[in-house]
Amino acid sequence: MTGRVGQAVRGTLLAAAVLATSPAIARAADLVMFHSKSCPWCAAWDRDIGKVYDKTKEARVLTLRRVDADRETDGGVKLARPVEVTPTFVIVACGREIGRIIGYPGEDHFWGLLGKEIERNRTALAAKC
Repeated sequence: MTGRVGQAVRGTLLAAAVLATSPAIARAADLVMFHSKSCPWCAAWDRDIGKVYDKTKEARVLTLRRVDADRETDGGVKLARPVEVTPTFVIVACGREIGRIIGYPGEDHFWGLLGKEIERNRTALAAKC
């Protein structure tokens, strides 16, 4: 497969492979979504993905936690750098940032990017805190 859809499918397949071979990852980390009520891209994410996220394989690895970026700057996470754009999705293991997706590029891209982040951070996600 080529193009954007192919990238998203490959990313999702990578995430599924990690999940299938790494039961120790379950509930070891968070996906922290920094959002704002005035953010149209946050609303699009909620509409496209937010309603189904908790039912996905990715949610078994990364529990979704929402942080209002208008009220909190770090969400209780040791960030690698400040959050400047909403939505920003921070992958957190043991209370510290290990990955980040900035913005919402659409449903296909989001799943692909998230799958790549899960694969790239496989060791950190499996580690005990």
